[in-house]
Amino acid sequence: MPTPQEPPAKNFVEKGSIYPIPATARFGTSRDLFTIWFGGNLMILTISTGALTTGVFHLSLPVALLTLVLGNLIGGLFMALHAAQGPILGVPQMVQARGQFGTVGAAIITLLLIFMYVGFTASNIILGGETFNFIVPTLTRSTSLLIVAFFCLLPALGGYYCLHLAGKLSTFLGITALTTCIILLVKDPEIYKIIVNGSPHSTNSLSNVVGAFSIIALWQIAFAPYVSDYSRYLPATKQGVKNAFWATYGGSCLGAFFPMTIGMLLGFEANSAGALVGSLYAHLSSSSTLAATLVLCSLILGMAGPTAMNIYCGALAALSIFQTFFSSYNFGRRSRLLTTLALFILACWCVFFMTNDFLHRYIDFLDILMMIMIPWTAINLVDYYLIHHAKYDVNAFFKKDGGIYGRINKTAFLCFFLSLILQFPFLVTPAYVGPIAYHLHSVDISWLIGLGTTSTLYYIVSKKN
Repeated sequence: MPTPQEPPAKNFVEKGSIYPIPATARFGTSRDLFTIWFGGNLMILTISTGALTTGVFHLSLPVALLTLVLGNLIGGLFMALHAAQGPILGVPQMVQARGQFGTVGAAIITLLLIFMYVGFTASNIILGGETFNFIVPTLTRSTSLLIVAFFCLLPALGGYYCLHLAGKLSTFLGITALTTCIILLVKDPEIYKIIVNGSPHSTNSLSNVVGAFSIIALWQIAFAPYVSDYSRYLPATKQGVKNAFWATYGGSCLGAFFPMTIGMLLGFEANSAGALVGSLYAHLSSSSTLAATLVLCSLILGMAGPTAMNIYCGALAALSIFQTFFSSYNFGRRSRLLTTLALFILACWCVFFMTNDFLHRYIDFLDILMMIMIPWTAINLVDYYLIHHAKYDVNAFFKKDGGIYGRINKTAFLCFFLSLILQFPFLVTPAYVGPIAYHLHSVDISWLIGLGTTSTLYYIVSKKN
């Protein structure tokens, strides 16, 4: 039997880690869940992602806006379906993955997804450091990066309760900063001209539209491996499941749309991290230097919570791997703190390899992430909603032999890796264009192929078994 977790609200530094949340600790509310996902999206990296629609994919303003709306709504649907699993099972998402892949199988998938946590953490630190340089230009880039990184580490060390406090702070600072941004940007003559007349460099090709839509949808889908890490504290009732879905869906979609819209406007001029932040500061300071400085300060402080969420969830994912091979050991607070520090150091190391040409390196990172995420989310959702109908033996997740789920589910692994293979001919990246994608004029539909084939194949084979 896994050790029940102590209610983290009683501990400023969370004592628990990956084990089931008992009914006595289910104090979570939909308001807190909405705040953590709304505030978790109000950051510079979200602005940067929105800038890809016009800065990299060169879409016109109306088309870019449409991709933002559809990408968030459709991608958010998948991640919210994952969030709805949290109240029922009461464990982190990647622990629940043992129900599909087995204990060792889930550990392999989790190891791949840890790179996602580290990648997003590094991306946030880079953009935060670039922004901090505009406020204190006398500091070196390395110093700015390390200062920002330190502030992002603190909520992650505190754990669940501190992350909710950081989420509330991010929401307040983010709303204030983004409202100021929108008001000042609309008043800016250059931005107003783009809004009215559009950009002469826009090319709404099918490949660019699909590419931009895919990136925006992936922004939401990328949250899927850890949304239930927060919803697991809601009551295990129908209302708890409903609240988890809508609070996560609404908070994340709304929280992402507004900063992405700002990025979309700035993307016409910026094609690098420094240029993006510089463009934002230049447009805001043309109206008020003080307002521009306060906006950047708010965005830096506000990003501490979202970045800490990646470090925290990465630590839980890593602990789930350790527990797979050392099932008799109780991984508590000390284990979580040490793992958090280790992943934080790894992210800081990655920072210095991503700083130059950030936006294009970020695209490469998202392309790889898409290939991994799509088959995993397809298998998880089909298994949870169509095969097991939300009924799992949670205690078996923590057994050395995996209980009824075993150590490796060959069916899930076959579907997962077959999906990766099938995606390659349709894949489009700066370094590689698949043979079928080439004949489709570089339209990247690899994720649609992965989603469709994985869902169908896994459902058919699992039903037979």
